[in-house]
Amino acid sequence: MSRYLDKEIFTAPKSKPTRDAFGLATAAMGEKDDRVVVFTADVSGSVRADWFAAKFPERFYNMGISEQNMVAAAVGMSLEGFIPYVSTFGVFLTGRCYDQVRMLVSYSKTNVKLVATHTGITVGEDGVSHQMIEDVSLMHVIPNMRVIVPCDTREAIRALTAIKDIDGPFYVRLGRQNTPLVTSEEAPFELGKALMLQDGDDVTVIANGILVYEALLAARNLAEENISVRVLNMHTVKPLDHDALLSAAHETGAFVTAEEHLCAGGLGSVVANWSCTHFPVPVEMIGMKDQYGQSGPADQLLDHYHLRSPDIVNAVRNVLKRKKTV
Repeated sequence: MSRYLDKEIFTAPKSKPTRDAFGLATAAMGEKDDRVVVFTADVSGSVRADWFAAKFPERFYNMGISEQNMVAAAVGMSLEGFIPYVSTFGVFLTGRCYDQVRMLVSYSKTNVKLVATHTGITVGEDGVSHQMIEDVSLMHVIPNMRVIVPCDTREAIRALTAIKDIDGPFYVRLGRQNTPLVTSEEAPFELGKALMLQDGDDVTVIANGILVYEALLAARNLAEENISVRVLNMHTVKPLDHDALLSAAHETGAFVTAEEHLCAGGLGSVVANWSCTHFPVPVEMIGMKDQYGQSGPADQLLDHYHLRSPDIVNAVRNVLKRKKTV
């Protein structure tokens, strides 16, 4: 087992919501750096911004139901030397605020850290209006924006901490529901560097967010069929880890991508685009197709939309058939 995996991942996995990382990381950074400020838009408890507010009320800004103004105000604070961490639900931060993000944050290269929670279909019963499955697509196509999709709370804390000292705009995607703790305490985080959680020779599964856990389960099951699966945790969608993809393409010759997002414009599209322009290999994609979600329990939605380890297993079998004909 990789030293980067939690020792209990396959026996008794522990779970936490990745949104907890926002409160934990900002509160810890706030103690060491008084430039860190936090903005939210009337959802401080939901995004865990209240954990920072409890310690540093003078550096906490609840802007009410005014997300666009929140982003603009954070830009102003960044121009005065502060490091704003801005958080609300993904559907608001990337949808409602797209113009402000595009022009004030990205075009102007301001030092604003955008952190969305309640993304993907695992928002669950909140339904289509809050199930943001387009956010990675919207953010990664904007010039200057860096996009991170952590696989668990530990990785999210590492990512949020790392970007404090990297100038410029970031988008970090967090979730609402409990997510298995996949990575160990010792696992590193480096922007633009995928984390290999399992080596393999036959196929590479490239996943991020909550689908990393499902990818590991799939790889474990496929090992019983003597199929050797490499699992890459592609936590950074932009900048993409070209070196890891090139090695995987050379050494395994086939890709399966897995994400809690639309395949169109998400990790699947990004990897497929890389492959067709750098090193063509067959690619299968696990993710939301050209469809919206629906209201329901998160676990049932993951089953319904085929975002589970058995679906990854089937995709691996399919891509291996294509690999033999290439």
